Amino acid sequence: MTRPITLFTGQWADLPFDEVCRLAAQWGYDGLEIACWGDHFEVDRALDDPDYVRRKREVLDRHGLSVWAISNHLVGQAVCDHPIDERHRAILPARLWSDDPETVRRNAAREMADTARAAALLGVDTVVGFTGSAIWHTVAMFPPATPGMIEAGYRDFAERWNPVLDVFEEQGVRFALEVHPSEIAYDYWTTRKTLEAIGHRSSFGLNWDPSHMVWQDIDPADFLLEFAHRIYHVDCKDTRVRVGDGRRGRLSSHLPWGDPRRGWDFVSTGRGDVPWEDCFRALNAIGYEGPVSVEWEDAGMDRLDGAAEAVGFIRRLAETRPPAASFDAAFATQDPKEGTDRERHFHA
Repeated sequence: MTRPITLFTGQWADLPFDEVCRLAAQWGYDGLEIACWGDHFEVDRALDDPDYVRRKREVLDRHGLSVWAISNHLVGQAVCDHPIDERHRAILPARLWSDDPETVRRNAAREMADTARAAALLGVDTVVGFTGSAIWHTVAMFPPATPGMIEAGYRDFAERWNPVLDVFEEQGVRFALEVHPSEIAYDYWTTRKTLEAIGHRSSFGLNWDPSHMVWQDIDPADFLLEFAHRIYHVDCKDTRVRVGDGRRGRLSSHLPWGDPRRGWDFVSTGRGDVPWEDCFRALNAIGYEGPVSVEWEDAGMDRLDGAAEAVGFIRRLAETRPPAASFDAAFATQDPKEGTDRERHFHA
């Protein structure tokens, strides 16, 4: 089976959905990872208007495109975040906003549950997104966070997301958290702790995006092996790290995207520091056959050129297969609830 190559529409939400479909089809994408903002996919309309999903499907069909996942990063971010402030007001639908932060969080949680219902109506089984985090603001480590604060943050995540996941399970839909700075899981150890916090529920998995791992010095290929059974979706975005001159640091100094003084930035896929061949060998090894989605965020390259170039690069990698399975059958069927996949495979 050839893994489908999709375009994530989040960075294209300024364009009408029909236009994004036209461009993606013209460039050779198999389908879209549809963002739940702009006019691309509106959760409330999908639930309230009986013809809304049918019309979206008709647009996709007209352009010969499919959909395997929708994404609601912006609303998901508000479920757990602290503080809730003007940044959230700028990204949330106005109907979810309130001057009371706890009301915003509860509104966001209800919307994420509704996103599962809307995904089911669209006929997709995966929602990609963010969770937010009550403790990300403590990551700078001064004043130092106490162990109790960190534990409380993971309890907060579980208490807010478990009811949402109940709805996901009722609808036969999975949530794929994009492991990302500012989320409850942003690296290897926090991902383990996140899965433990919700008892390894099968409705909660991971969206793998290597760009956010490389600048943290996390091996993105090894991450795939560690969490093989939890990789529910794949986004492809590249990162170039530019530290080493004594001025540019990894925290990037609050400089805007594309500023050459930053210590790292997103770049065109295949032109950065992501070890793409190693990553796709790992995807082959774990047997991932789902969509591979291009996420375009290179501030230094025209997106019309970059997105067209990226599909060819990713397709060449995605269609390359080893002559035989890299891991044995025992690895492929291990119960993921005890330890990590790679630990159990190599250290049992």
